[in-house]
Amino acid sequence: MDTTYLDVDSYLDTLPTPGDSPGTARFQLIVSPTDTAVDDVVWACATSDPRIAQALLTEVQPGDLLRVTGFLTQPDAAAPIHLSVDALEVLAAAPMGALHGMVLDRYGPYRCVFDADTTTVPVFTEHGAWVGEAPNPDAISDLIDAYENGSPH
Repeated sequence: MDTTYLDVDSYLDTLPTPGDSPGTARFQLIVSPTDTAVDDVVWACATSDPRIAQALLTEVQPGDLLRVTGFLTQPDAAAPIHLSVDALEVLAAAPMGALHGMVLDRYGPYRCVFDADTTTVPVFTEHGAWVGEAPNPDAISDLIDAYENGSPH
């Protein structure tokens, strides 16, 4: 079993849930080793620090950029990675408020908000700057290309 102490900056994948005992919480992080979404990995995380558990259960939301510190454990190649968190810092809130009924997705350094009620897709940079609105999901890449090349969009 390999155990490593590390800091990692990653996005909160789902709403944290209370742990098995008081003052604990479980959550999942999207860890991005590259700017390509296909390389993203979801890590199962937990904390037994009551202050961190309280912050996770009341102050964060999916899509928030977090810096977590703790012990990363991978029992063997077939077992999932687990991070036992002993420090937490919110680096940036999700670009939009609570995304009830919506899905936040990432395209490298860009964030897209998918809403089942419309085909249009708002696109932001990871820092919350407005990129534009794609008329449909198939047009997201064209919108991002236009933004990066300074073309009107």
